[in-house]
Amino acid sequence: MRESLSLRFLYKTAPGRIVLKALVCPYISVIAGRYLSSGMSKWLVPYYIRKHKISLNGIQIPRNGFSSFNEFFTRKNMQELRLTAHEHLISPCDGFLTCINIKKNLMFSVKHSQFSLEDLLKDRRLASKFYNGTALIFRLTPANYHRYCHAADGRVLHSRNIPGKLHCVRPIALRERPVFVQNSREYQIVRTDQFGAMVQMEVGALLVGKIHNHLQESETSQVRAGSEKGYFEFGGSTIILLFTKDAVCMRKDLFQNKNSDGEAAVQIGQVLTQRLT
Repeated sequence: MRESLSLRFLYKTAPGRIVLKALVCPYISVIAGRYLSSGMSKWLVPYYIRKHKISLNGIQIPRNGFSSFNEFFTRKNMQELRLTAHEHLISPCDGFLTCINIKKNLMFSVKHSQFSLEDLLKDRRLASKFYNGTALIFRLTPANYHRYCHAADGRVLHSRNIPGKLHCVRPIALRERPVFVQNSREYQIVRTDQFGAMVQMEVGALLVGKIHNHLQESETSQVRAGSEKGYFEFGGSTIILLFTKDAVCMRKDLFQNKNSDGEAAVQIGQVLTQRLT
């Protein structure tokens, strides 16, 4: 996969790393976020659509067009996902999926970047529940729909926000930095009807990577697979699902057409698991 010159500059050169240090500063992210949510940024919308070949079919478009870049980036589909009782796990988003086993040594290896489950969750006791389990990592690209849903029916037991430095989730960044550890992230612990305890985590990224979840940290609620959980503002974005040992049985055909990075293209609402016997 060919990386852009700007990313190579940021992560591979000394001057670039100085610039990167400034870019990941929360103050810079706040400024960038305000600009992208202002009317001054709407000129970026047609450029972004052309560059990433984004189709607007089925998208809710305001009568006078999108008033800002972020209004476009957080666009909604006209038709919501059908809410039914799911016996299967569904994809919470559009993107590219990697499925890995959570080894006993507690270290993930994702795109040449390693980090521990404890660092990811900032909770040693919670991490221990998922030893030898399964992690599903969904990487959203700039062209993807950046709203996401709940992946399974269940009850939210606890929500947590972890502030962090914001880094790009492109492969070059993943090789150079422990991206998922440094990025800001939010997660919910869900007692699912079919798969036991599940963690659903959203990860923010450069430049803004802001996470908007509809359910607040202090709230617990019954959730349905396919109901909208939240959305990302501009920035490369990732969703991670964690399951305990033998909790999920992935569809055998899911990774038949994987890309060179071992990822399977998935769409929001797509069934990911086969029936457990």
